Amino acid sequence: NTGFGALAETRIADHDIRALQRNLVRSHACGVGPDLGEAEVRAMIVLRAQVIALGHSGVRTEVLDLLATLLERGVCPRIPAQGSVGASGDLAPLAHLALALIGEGEARFEGQLMPSAAALARAGIAPLELAAKEGLALINGTQYMTALGALALRDAAALCTVADIAGAVSLEALMGSKRPFDDRLMRVRPHPGQSGTAGNLRALLAGSEIMQSHADCPRVQDAYSLRCMPQVHGATRDALAWAAEVLTREVNSVTDNPTVFLAEGGAELISGGNFHGQPVALALDLAAMAAAELANISERRVEQLVNPALSIGLTPFLAPRSGLHSGFMIAQVASASLVSENKVLCHPASVDSIPSSAGREDHVSMGSISARKLAQVIENVRSSLAIELITAAQGVDQRRPLRPSAGVAAAHAAIRRVVPELTEDRPLYRDIAAAAELIQSGALIAAVEEAVGPLN
Repeated sequence: NTGFGALAETRIADHDIRALQRNLVRSHACGVGPDLGEAEVRAMIVLRAQVIALGHSGVRTEVLDLLATLLERGVCPRIPAQGSVGASGDLAPLAHLALALIGEGEARFEGQLMPSAAALARAGIAPLELAAKEGLALINGTQYMTALGALALRDAAALCTVADIAGAVSLEALMGSKRPFDDRLMRVRPHPGQSGTAGNLRALLAGSEIMQSHADCPRVQDAYSLRCMPQVHGATRDALAWAAEVLTREVNSVTDNPTVFLAEGGAELISGGNFHGQPVALALDLAAMAAAELANISERRVEQLVNPALSIGLTPFLAPRSGLHSGFMIAQVASASLVSENKVLCHPASVDSIPSSAGREDHVSMGSISARKLAQVIENVRSSLAIELITAAQGVDQRRPLRPSAGVAAAHAAIRRVVPELTEDRPLYRDIAAAAELIQSGALIAAVEEAVGPLN
């Protein structure tokens, strides 16, 4: 029984073990910044319970039962978003989680923030009296960065499909060609993500009257942001798939320390470094860079839609009466702003390290920052794709009476259910928000898949 970090050589008397565990939780609850949302906190609880359930943490089953009870009865500990360096695990955020278990700190219950003791009492839960190692077992691990990262990756995977849909709508509005998506091209460069995106685009663009109308036009090639969608969107798909593999392993790993192993005649404790978040940090940093490219290429398609020199006959800025109306001029500016912000956010947190605990913890992952940055990048990508969708839908409107493909028509109809055609200037912020909600709810993908079948 010893202290922690740089105090690990300090011996603690047996009669002080319970106090040691309480003090550990209290002293490490140093989070700052805005509170995490309920989804993030509940994900952390699930993942911490998963680690304990693997049976190498050396704690009583009462600890696992209490975590499950918090989820069942809707007690949500207040956890500030900042304060972890990602090794020795996510100490500060997990300490705030543990603080609620012992009836200290704050928690939300039935929509109200209150002292944790009151939240537990109202939910009919007795606070936990920590025994040996239990405080440490609750706070030592990567469950903050893994929880936030897993939620962000779930959203990012859906955005890959949304990007294919948005790109298909833009391609129709810009009278582009689907020839670059020929499966023969994909087979000679068989990256899985590239093939998946190309397959989506072929399904989305099949049977287009707009495309048939310009089949014999003299234009030979579209801009890269149109014809290279399989290569760009597909590379993002592959990178995100790798990141998801890393997080799947992490979710099912023991990140506690020391780790308990049953041995003949008793148990053996081995002190190691499984709490270090570097695998997760690197994966989430790559995921942010990969996801950001969906917005980067999307903004270039928006520029083609609003630029009369590039839009193949669409009105300048897709305005009903250009000059009197500005149309989607500033929508493109908003997209450019989001793309630029993402470029700043994509600086990898994992290349940084600041020693802590008197030099004992001399290399850290900063994976918690990787996770928070990724979540913001995903939000920005969603808004960028929302801008492309409403802009491209206006372009499709201007191609009437020619009809788009069934897939694009389904996407267009879904957009028009929440965003009307622009017939005169109006504030577009509500339209962008409505399209973003259409994306986040899954309604856009569902509407398109109803028309063309399952997409990759």
